[in-house]
Amino acid sequence: MEHISGGVCAAKGFKASGVHCGVRKNRTKRDLSMIFSEVPASAAAVYTQNLVKGAPIYVTQRNIADGVAQLALCNSGNANTCNADGEAVAWQMCQLAAEASGVKPEDVIVASTGVIGQPLPIEPIARGVKPLFEALSADGSHDAAEGIMTTDTRLKEVAVSFSVDGVTCVLGGIAKGSGMIHPNLATMLVFLTCDAAISPAMLRKALSEDVKDTFNMVSVDGDTSTNDMVSIMANGLAGNKLIDSEGEAYDAFCAALNEVTSTLCRMIARDGEGASRLLTCEVRGAKTLKDARLCAKSVVCSSLFKAAVFGADANWGRVLCALGYSGAELNVAAVDVTFRSSAGSITVCSMGSSVDFSEELAKQILLEDEVEVLITLRDGEASATAWGCDLTYDYVKINGDYRT
Repeated sequence: MEHISGGVCAAKGFKASGVHCGVRKNRTKRDLSMIFSEVPASAAAVYTQNLVKGAPIYVTQRNIADGVAQLALCNSGNANTCNADGEAVAWQMCQLAAEASGVKPEDVIVASTGVIGQPLPIEPIARGVKPLFEALSADGSHDAAEGIMTTDTRLKEVAVSFSVDGVTCVLGGIAKGSGMIHPNLATMLVFLTCDAAISPAMLRKALSEDVKDTFNMVSVDGDTSTNDMVSIMANGLAGNKLIDSEGEAYDAFCAALNEVTSTLCRMIARDGEGASRLLTCEVRGAKTLKDARLCAKSVVCSSLFKAAVFGADANWGRVLCALGYSGAELNVAAVDVTFRSSAGSITVCSMGSSVDFSEELAKQILLEDEVEVLITLRDGEASATAWGCDLTYDYVKINGDYRT
């Protein structure tokens, strides 16, 4: 497996674009993105578990119920959520994309992101879809990634090449996510593309299993959004034998998928609203996988610990506190905690108790851009990793007047 450039356009037969159509008032920011496959593709998606869902989610669920899609269309600046005409507007977006591209409206994955509870005007999208389709390019991943951003400060795109039965395949993706990020199936907008041939059933299985250890293990602020979706299209143009059952080919696909999604997880957590540090928590020696996941997520979700990381304060007691209320079954008297970064590593807790350590070294470790919390439980063999960020003053500044 090898990381390559190109994002969602790296796989054969995919093009993308992003333009400013007018949903957002700021004309310097793209607000409409498209990803297009030359041929119909196997499709799958996972969605937010928030009971309040954006209208595009319901339309996309119906559209890809048959496991087929050929185009993805997404606007930023308005979530099209909690609107009486929301589903009608989302379906109009599908129809506009179909008219511009020639694909069936039922083969469109549609998404929106931005402010909740404000009607989404269709007029700017109607004006923008044709120029958007005409701008499609094999180099368009960057523009598409920009067009789905809201409070994001960094573009998020990645691609890898991998082998399936001796055939080289490519899987790539773009993502948006900075705030309202919290584990609950899928927690952001992610668009994945692949040129491997894989059946819709196996694609759904692979994605549904993967998110449990990737997008379901990211938290920025504890808020599960209303429009979160991870979608994937696989068009088969690589020419490999169809993956329609478990085996070596399926495992190779899943490994590539996990490499792309886990990379995007790190990018999303690193770009958390107001964040200054990426926080990674790795738990080893848990009794069960469920326990490992609960522990890792609890630590990255702890507002107290996130604040301590912002202040470079090695307050490891907040880690144990988070483990204690995580709901996991563990022996607190057997827990070790180590902080690690490019500045070094330091054990701050052993067998559930304090140890002598250098506060100066601990501070230097916690001042780095990427900080790891390594937890050993000594209860079993299961492990899990979660990603988050520190909690800064800027988070409140960003969200204090987000709508106005």
